[in-house]
Amino acid sequence: MHNWFECKINYEKVGEDGIQKKVTEPYLVDALSFTEAETRIIEEMRPYISGEFTVRDIKRARYSETFLNDKGDRYYRVKVNLITLDEKSGTEKKTPIQMLAQATTIHEAIKVVDEGMKGTMADYVIAAVTETALMNVFPFAAKSNAN
Repeated sequence: MHNWFECKINYEKVGEDGIQKKVTEPYLVDALSFTEAETRIIEEMRPYISGEFTVRDIKRARYSETFLNDKGDRYYRVKVNLITLDEKSGTEKKTPIQMLAQATTIHEAIKVVDEGMKGTMADYVIAAVTETALMNVFPFAAKSNAN
């Protein structure tokens, strides 16, 4: 089970026009606590940012599932309604959950989620797909494989 935190990093970035400007970019890290999330994001970003940077904000990100796809260059928040049948009343009940899919397009994000859900017995409906501003995702597995 992943415990995701969205961390916003503030630093000076050189734009395509060669001008330096301050930017704030969001990243997602897998951590056990806010303190560990801050430590991990600093550790992950240090090789990529020359100069000083600050962690501006850390908040919990509630993703039930993440589907990372190395070919994707964007991250999409996918709202999925799990459909269950209430045995007493005989009515359908929809339980909304949030998933994260890495893909190149919205259509590909839907395919990534469908592929990831293939092995489950759950009935579901994709209710919404939204592109996020996330720049990168750092799960624990990626860190442990690097060591």
